[in-house]
Amino acid sequence: MRHRKAGRKLNRNPSHRKAMMRNIVTSLLEHERIVTTVPKAKEARRMADKMITLGKRGNLHARRQALAYIQSDEIVAKLFDELSSQYAERQGGYTRIIRTGNRYGDAAPMAILELVDYEEAIEEALETDE
Repeated sequence: MRHRKAGRKLNRNPSHRKAMMRNIVTSLLEHERIVTTVPKAKEARRMADKMITLGKRGNLHARRQALAYIQSDEIVAKLFDELSSQYAERQGGYTRIIRTGNRYGDAAPMAILELVDYEEAIEEALETDE
């Protein structure tokens, strides 16, 4: 029985699954928008929201916890400096999943996983370029 067993296995062994989720979350925080399959996006959303919550806490212990999961020091710095202030008023739900249809090769359901204020970040970048 699977009672009280949270999370998806994604047809991978535990070490591969953990490494893949760390890579996906690191890429999401770096680029603020990624394309992946729907089950991977749903699973990565859980950890991405936890990492942003750690960034909002902002103390040394939270930074060390984030460094233990996220694979890049620069991304952790971005999380604690930029993203934490960006989501300071928001109480949760920092990411959104947009379904985009099926992949051509194997008909896997695809989705865009992005941070909620992604469009505003694009508009601000365009304004600073002009």
